[in-house]
Amino acid sequence: MTDEAVRQARQAVRRALRERPGAEVVVTGCAAELEHDAFAALGARMVRNDAKGLVESYGLDVKNGASTSSAQTVFEEGSLLHPFALSLSKGRLSYQPALSGADHARAFLGVQTGCSHSCTFCATVIARGSARSATIDAVTDCARIALDRGQREIVLTGVDLASYGDDSGASLAALVEALLALPVERLRLSSLDPNRIDDALFALLTTEPRVMPHVHLSLQAGDDMVLTRMKRRHRRAEVVDLVARLKAARPAIAIGADLIAGFPTEDDTMFANTLALIDECDIVFGHIFPYSARAGTPAARMPQVGRGIARERAAMLREANARRRHQWMDAQEGTTTNMLVERDGRTGHGENFASLALTAAAAPGSIVPVRIGARDGDRLAAELAQ
Repeated sequence: MTDEAVRQARQAVRRALRERPGAEVVVTGCAAELEHDAFAALGARMVRNDAKGLVESYGLDVKNGASTSSAQTVFEEGSLLHPFALSLSKGRLSYQPALSGADHARAFLGVQTGCSHSCTFCATVIARGSARSATIDAVTDCARIALDRGQREIVLTGVDLASYGDDSGASLAALVEALLALPVERLRLSSLDPNRIDDALFALLTTEPRVMPHVHLSLQAGDDMVLTRMKRRHRRAEVVDLVARLKAARPAIAIGADLIAGFPTEDDTMFANTLALIDECDIVFGHIFPYSARAGTPAARMPQVGRGIARERAAMLREANARRRHQWMDAQEGTTTNMLVERDGRTGHGENFASLALTAAAAPGSIVPVRIGARDGDRLAAELAQ
């Protein structure tokens, strides 16, 4: 959880309170744990993580699950949770998949929460506890809801998605295979820990046409000393090799990555190694942010490089990433792809997650073949293919 995520969550709570003056807004998740007083001051009802599994935290009757309060909106890091996330089980709220609403062409399906690792910069373990996964049956039930309402792409999400099933003996690959047994047309995965992409998952990412050619990796840095001090579980050479193998097996794969600039003790040489990783791994979708210390984490006690330097380095990473992305987009002019059309009928994404804008409207939620035109900023023009 970054400072920016907290800011966005506060905005979401303010907006909900403004737009639904008669509702009670409940905040839970990392922000509720680590920024309790700030959110409580907004007028939201706070549910800490150690109480979010209790029925009474949400004003539900233990016997029948009926609501005994006016709570209508539940936010976890600013996202509206599907009612499945409040499933009643023997008087407690068991962990269930969190399904986004029907207002987007893509359905976001949260299948895992928490983390069992101990990265030195991260407060997730403090705020959310150890990794926990929804059952495959519960996930496929949620996926059927999305499919029944016409959503043709499902995006699997999680706090540590690649660890899905560690608590139950399942695996992310097994979950993907179960979802592909449904009439899912497009399946996309959110951020993956690179050292958890096993042979089964690698095969699905590179050979299954319904798994989109878009792999987002939780890298955080491109220097081995920084990775060691972060307590990450991969090294630079392993990532470079993984990306090379992914692209050799499926050249159309687009690579995204999470990167932190200005981690404590990072010097110019260490930063240069991370900067060079953008070109070496052909990172076209960068989630880049300056390091910000989180109270209670080991990294907060390490020698800091300073916010100014962290912001400067983040800007350099973003500039390099934008250059790489634009080169990649420009190379797609004249090619064809299948586009998922968003609710506005004009915009959407290609299979490789390129952002597209149609020259003529198409049916919202449809998947249409398009020919790629020229780039306009971070979006490519697209016309319906004959």
